[in-house]
Amino acid sequence: MEKLFAVSAPGLESFTAQELRQLGLLPSTQLELKQAVDVEGGGMEFAGDLQAIYRANLTLRTANRVLMRLGEFYAAAFSELRKKAGRLAWERYLKPGQPVAVRVTCHKSRLYHSDAVAERIAGAVGDRLGQPVPLQKLQLQKLDEDSGGRLPQLIVVRLVHNLCTISVDSSGALLYRRGYRLATAKAPLRESLAAGMILASGWDLDSPLLDPFCGSGTIPIEAAQMALGIPAGSARRFAFMDWPGFDPLQWKNLLADSQPKIRSSIPKIIASDRDAGAVEMAQANAERAGVADQIEFSCRAVSAIEPTGAGWVVTNPPYGLRVSANKDLRNLYAQLGNVLRAKCPGWKAAILCSDLQLLGQTGLQLDTSLSLVNGGVAVKLARGVVESQ
Repeated sequence: MEKLFAVSAPGLESFTAQELRQLGLLPSTQLELKQAVDVEGGGMEFAGDLQAIYRANLTLRTANRVLMRLGEFYAAAFSELRKKAGRLAWERYLKPGQPVAVRVTCHKSRLYHSDAVAERIAGAVGDRLGQPVPLQKLQLQKLDEDSGGRLPQLIVVRLVHNLCTISVDSSGALLYRRGYRLATAKAPLRESLAAGMILASGWDLDSPLLDPFCGSGTIPIEAAQMALGIPAGSARRFAFMDWPGFDPLQWKNLLADSQPKIRSSIPKIIASDRDAGAVEMAQANAERAGVADQIEFSCRAVSAIEPTGAGWVVTNPPYGLRVSANKDLRNLYAQLGNVLRAKCPGWKAAILCSDLQLLGQTGLQLDTSLSLVNGGVAVKLARGVVESQ
């Protein structure tokens, strides 16, 4: 069994743990969230074999990466670092001459120069494999990640009090890149955050779900895929597919095993936005995600929504930082509260916003204790039950 780590954005760690438990990859008694070895956020440590790595990458909706812990040792000198790192089983994850990118964080250690550490790690890989490996700068890797091209193998190194932890990334491009969102409206919401919002809302997968500010459609698309049982990563490739020990047959069987879980029908999912261009983009993204027939898209203002029955409102309204900057949004939030009380009494609501004063304009009784990050901005996911007028 390997030591594995699912990296999550701040605030989503507990929901990644919830997903791992549902996969049977995390004991229900393990409640502690471990410190991340990546600079991108927190996450959850778990254990498993290669199939667990495949399943986690295929299925997790709220994680950014799945790391495989390759080794841990103390190193207080560069020569010691290279020698000990060279003893690790790099041949299991890299081919001779394969490019690598090394992400390094150093804290209270004698080795504190991250570029020098990265060079020694690349040298150690070359020593083990018998051939120098090209070391790509992380800035170039980020450009590759944005362009969607194949990435170098990412190695994550963390030095704390001279204890060096080395991990190999099994994911490649960040896991929120599902492959369906080619068209984006203003201030797009990451798929992993949208999935986290839905999980945090407590949606039961059987009741209607409404997003009256759908933008490029990320929330309703994630909801539809979750309800249908479509795995998050079924339409993309992963870094582990380039590992020497990758088993294509095992991967194919895993994909096939996920198919019987897909439901034939799901509850009503309603998505609307007053921006016709955004709705058009959302529909195109839903087509690529294979869920366009499961979502009712429409171009309308929030005041014109027509929900029926009882269900959930999960939405990301503009809050003035990246969309509608310098505009007074107090009236919009007051209108949202009035519309929900008039048309969605008894519905459960989850509203993402960076401004507690704007949330207060809704007049809804909301729990704002859950803190998240959206595009580098600290936000709150406000949750509650809509009271009637």
